Amino acid sequence: MRDLYEVLGVERGASAADLKKAYRRLAQQYHPDKNPEDTSAEDKFKEAANAYQILSDDEQRAAYDRFGFDGLRRGGGGAGGDGFSNVDDIFSAFGDLFGDFFGGRGGGRRQARGADLRVDLQLTFAEAVWGTTKDVKVARDIPCATCAGSGAAKGSKPDVCRTCNGKGQVVHAQGFFMVQTVCPHCRGAGKTIKEVCEDCRGRGVRPETSELSVTVPAGVDDGQTLRLAGKGEQAPNGTAGHLYVVLHVQGDERFKRDGEDILSEVPVSFVKAALGGEVEIHTLEDNVTGTETIEIKAGIQPGDVIVRRGQGIPRISQGGRGDHVVQFKVEIPKKLTARQEELMRELATELEEPVKEKRGLFGRKKT
Repeated sequence: MRDLYEVLGVERGASAADLKKAYRRLAQQYHPDKNPEDTSAEDKFKEAANAYQILSDDEQRAAYDRFGFDGLRRGGGGAGGDGFSNVDDIFSAFGDLFGDFFGGRGGGRRQARGADLRVDLQLTFAEAVWGTTKDVKVARDIPCATCAGSGAAKGSKPDVCRTCNGKGQVVHAQGFFMVQTVCPHCRGAGKTIKEVCEDCRGRGVRPETSELSVTVPAGVDDGQTLRLAGKGEQAPNGTAGHLYVVLHVQGDERFKRDGEDILSEVPVSFVKAALGGEVEIHTLEDNVTGTETIEIKAGIQPGDVIVRRGQGIPRISQGGRGDHVVQFKVEIPKKLTARQEELMRELATELEEPVKEKRGLFGRKKT
């Protein structure tokens, strides 16, 4: 699979205007109307459209720049390799762009695309780390099952609009110029219906609240968005928009996240910090409820860390995992028993460490 910037013939830092200009040039060169029955030209036409579709989307472009095609596949929405399967999909997606220099592909009617929709999805920290499958409810228009989206009553079918001959648009002469407008008779549908479907009243779509399954890849973070292509609003006489799932990840008091790395604080007694020993830490294993015992060396200082390589968050596109950084927090006792204080003072004397003198009940120095 070729690099997307190479496909369009632009540098990686190309602006949005440069991308559009490069795509227009290739689209004109390999357009099916200019290259009839040329399958290689059609393949290049699709390749250019797929590259432009991804790079013209800021979120997808950022994922591709950082992780390549893997970032697009794992990031949701089916982008990054499948792209457009046929030429009609391209005309539907980039109708305005083609209308500028192809006249709507020979004056043909451009398919409308339905509205994109958004839903919010709540995830626990563990679900974000290891991935999950969740169901979301979406209120949207879908194709009418009774008329199969035609809008016509059962046993009948739409007629081609006589005003625009099915093009959905009409052309008017204004002086030296030709002006193309939406057909006033069929309102751009390109067809008329004598007997309308009772279920959708001729719209070809009907409202429905659907329950969709969303696969959340391991390693997602708060605020990231998954795209479900074609799962948005269905346009009458057109195609469906996309569904964007915005992820909201709950925090976990045991961990702080930094990209694919995690940080956890481990309390250590001052005695164990001085002499060494074993401490129990929380880990990401066993659905973020695991624990593990690790050994610490004598003389550990407050803020010292150990790095557990490859024990952090799974990387969405590169494979492997980030690191787990364990930081030690040395705890100093606020109160000591008489015996403990005596031992501490003996240690201070041994280390020749001057300390505050012990005072009696009435504030006098003890001898």
